[in-house]
Amino acid sequence: MIGELVRKEADLAVAPLTVTAVRERHVDMAAPFIHTGLSFITHKAGDAEESSFSLLAPFSTDMWAGLLVSFLLTALCIFLVGRISPSEWAEPRTDENRFTLLHSFWYIMGSLTLQGAGPHPKAPSGRVVSAIWWIFCVLLLACYFANFSSVMRSKSRQVSISSFEELANQDVIDYGTLEFGSTMLFFKNSNNPVYRRIYQQMERKKSFVSNMEEGVRRTQEGNFAFIGEAVSLDLAVARYCKLSRAQEVISMRAYSIAAPLGSPLMKNLSVAILELSESGELTHLREKWWASKCLGADAAHASGALQAHDLRGLFVLLGLGLGAGLLLALLELFSKAHNRAKDGKRTCCSALTSELSQRFGSAAEKDEEDGGDKSKA
Repeated sequence: MIGELVRKEADLAVAPLTVTAVRERHVDMAAPFIHTGLSFITHKAGDAEESSFSLLAPFSTDMWAGLLVSFLLTALCIFLVGRISPSEWAEPRTDENRFTLLHSFWYIMGSLTLQGAGPHPKAPSGRVVSAIWWIFCVLLLACYFANFSSVMRSKSRQVSISSFEELANQDVIDYGTLEFGSTMLFFKNSNNPVYRRIYQQMERKKSFVSNMEEGVRRTQEGNFAFIGEAVSLDLAVARYCKLSRAQEVISMRAYSIAAPLGSPLMKNLSVAILELSESGELTHLREKWWASKCLGADAAHASGALQAHDLRGLFVLLGLGLGAGLLLALLELFSKAHNRAKDGKRTCCSALTSELSQRFGSAAEKDEEDGGDKSKA
């Protein structure tokens, strides 16, 4: 754009152009509309307080909530199948129901630890629910331990870097900046030994990036620090919750709008920019557009914890299995009620109601049913 202004091919360059001595010699620059400097962004390190809850780190809060709901629903399903299925509880008036609500919770807990807790379901419906829960537990534990290893390894490699000197003195993470940009030239031409060492390290590892998006992406992936102008880095931090900008800012500079030498537009542009600055409008615009979008975002997402939607297929599989088990138990009960209706010359609905009242009714209702059967006999 500067070349187009010098060649008189454009009347105005409206862009965040850094004010430099070389540019001032060849084009007119308006009053700066923003001041910034050089800084760097890194992948956000986990809080120290989270170390006390490292066992919970592989899964996010909503994931743990989903697991709790799955545990309760599966235990309830085992309890219902144990009550409904004739293969589990053939004679409610004389047999003892093995799957009470408490035992159902204990059985599900034993399955979650891959140890098991007897007695095991006998009915096909109960075995379907049990098999689906075991598959769910095996896959869930595999995901947990895989992500636990990843999270712990990530935390062990995280370092807290707050200055360029600390960045230059460590070798845990790589760092880079835009290739052939003004930031690269600053480090290349600097007489400061720390900055010179930073450039030599970037040159040796060829860690330059071709554009801002690539630098932000590599930083999000971890083990990389992207060096750039603070105002641009602040915008990236506001959009991506995993990023954090260092507090140190060096080589303060200004952004401005450029025009060809002698342009009559510069005077009015400079006055307008100064008026916006003095009225606070520029500050308001920066606060508006640079406001963080991470407020209220799940911190676990930024730490690499698995979200519930990451394993939604696993939850869908469990839900289908529980539904199939309950449906199969009801079919077993319908079959028994149908056979009893034929033997007792009753309607199917009457036999089914009798079966359900015996399985879910009170002891008084069962005694009443016993009395009714004896009187008929």
